[in-house]
Amino acid sequence: MKKIVIVFAVFCIQLGFAQKVTSLKIENTGQKEKLIELSKNQITSYNNNFLKFLAGLKSSDRKVTDALLSAKAKEIVTDKVYKKLSEDIHFNKTLEIFKSGYKPMIDGSSYPMIQYKYSDDKSQVPTELVTVVFEESGKILGVKPFKK
Repeated sequence: MKKIVIVFAVFCIQLGFAQKVTSLKIENTGQKEKLIELSKNQITSYNNNFLKFLAGLKSSDRKVTDALLSAKAKEIVTDKVYKKLSEDIHFNKTLEIFKSGYKPMIDGSSYPMIQYKYSDDKSQVPTELVTVVFEESGKILGVKPFKK
């Protein structure tokens, strides 16, 4: 009989401490959501910076390319990275804007991004893309050529 009373008491204590949430209010304490698309002024500004970067990369002018990179990117970029970019980007083809928007990062922040495709690629989904991520100031945070 004592065992039954002890088991019953344990269940009653658990039910007594259980709580039921009757109302739940969710607050968004994060950053304001960014627009999905970039404005035309931003696209023009970022595009001009990337074209200057490409010209500096093509002529192997390290001063021009370093001036257009953000401080975070300057810490990582080496001569090997410049060489690899020069090999992966086709300078004899012209690039055109395929898509623009904001790229979310692991830390929850998002940065402006423009994806370029080569103008001779007429497929609906391009086989080669060049993704460029910018800081809000217009400095280049990263360049990533992609081939399918």
